[in-house]
Amino acid sequence: MGFPKQRLRRLRQNENIRRLVRETHLTVDDLIMPLFVRPGKGIKQPIPSMPGNYQMSVDKLVEEVKILEGLGIPGIILFGIPDKKDEMGSDAYSDEGIIQQAIIAIKKTAKNILVITDVCMCEYTDHGHCGFVRRDERSGHFDVDNDMTLELLVKEAVSHAKAGADIIAPSDMMDGRVAAIRDGLDENSFEQIPIMAYSAKYASGFYGPFREAAESTPGFGDRTSYQMDPHNATEALREVSLDIDEGADIVMVKPALAYLDIIRIIKDNFDYPVAAYNVSGEFSVVKAAAEKGWIDEKRVALEILTGIKRAGADMILTYWAKDAAQWLKK
Repeated sequence: MGFPKQRLRRLRQNENIRRLVRETHLTVDDLIMPLFVRPGKGIKQPIPSMPGNYQMSVDKLVEEVKILEGLGIPGIILFGIPDKKDEMGSDAYSDEGIIQQAIIAIKKTAKNILVITDVCMCEYTDHGHCGFVRRDERSGHFDVDNDMTLELLVKEAVSHAKAGADIIAPSDMMDGRVAAIRDGLDENSFEQIPIMAYSAKYASGFYGPFREAAESTPGFGDRTSYQMDPHNATEALREVSLDIDEGADIVMVKPALAYLDIIRIIKDNFDYPVAAYNVSGEFSVVKAAAEKGWIDEKRVALEILTGIKRAGADMILTYWAKDAAQWLKK
């Protein structure tokens, strides 16, 4: 049976009918807000390339987290900018590190929001790479030493857990890091803490504004020797499969918007909790166009977030989380 008896527009004629047949529902429950914390007091420093986002001292961060908690946002993910950087990224795993201080402060005042911590070395090393760098004797090039880096990541993850982190999220893309972190957490009696693995993290051009926000631009070269090639999809399935086998509780695709197909194939192949990171470049291009009056930011942002959800994401890390939580209430 076709037209004229079938008229699909019948179910589009008003908002209440559209609501009844809507297939994908974006809610505040889907949102995780990334936040940037730095040393000091009374600091709320705007990030020029990411309007509406800030580097905050711990006291200002706590104020922001309480607002997010009040909006019903279930979780935040923390990124730290240390006072000093060194070759080994020692602030990342110091009990007095900036992230550790932030976790402790948040847990005292905002008890109903999940604190997720990014586990990586790039914000803490003086060279800006995601681990311990050594010179390859065969090529003469400098590169991240995978296995040495695993030791540092375990120390960082355990220190975050000791401070009170609810979920550990390794983003470094070292081989074997999920198993190493899972073992490290379990050996320190943190068996209950889940791992949200950045499983399919691509070497993307969409990270530019984040690198300003986190002050983590590589001092030399790039990250293509450890982050994934944007041309590959099957490789993402292999990465996710390995992370699940190693003990990941949630797997992530990053970026989201240019990798909706990856989100879908991972969800279809594994039926596992999938996070998607709507990254800084995806956010900032919309902000820039909206500031010029070319697009309606609210409409486009919610369309993007809905598209990520429709692709199969169970949760979305997005710089629009605070705004979206308020938009979705209206």
